[in-house]
Amino acid sequence: MTPETREWVEKAEGDHAVAGREFRVKKSPSFDAVCFHAQQCAEKFLKARLCEASAEFPKTHDLARLLTVLLPIEPAWELLRPAAETLTDYAVRFRYPGATADRRLAREALEYCTMIRERVRVSLGLAMPPTRRRTHRAASGANQRRPRPTRR
Repeated sequence: MTPETREWVEKAEGDHAVAGREFRVKKSPSFDAVCFHAQQCAEKFLKARLCEASAEFPKTHDLARLLTVLLPIEPAWELLRPAAETLTDYAVRFRYPGATADRRLAREALEYCTMIRERVRVSLGLAMPPTRRRTHRAASGANQRRPRPTRR
């Protein structure tokens, strides 16, 4: 992998981490920020794949446009178009007054960016880093170990 591709990946992973952390915040989460960083993550991953292929790509936040440039290299990625089109809107939609994201939109944005992230990482031959998933049981404390009674 080229150093430039590696840098795109590192920046993308940073956005993924920020989006995930902000989504999990209990007090005053910014779902607007989750959507923005999810879009940024997907954009940087698509640019990483284009960079690794030595493909010219425009300076744009339009993920569908980047995907179109990528299709000769990764034709099966056409199935990512709905995710790319949805995320493109999040580059600016929630950054200014007039629109606010909610938990549902933030969850969708994270799912879409994760789909793109996984495809690109596999294509680049990168292992998936461990993810932090909280199940309902884990969140409720149902999986916590209980102390064993002591025998006397």
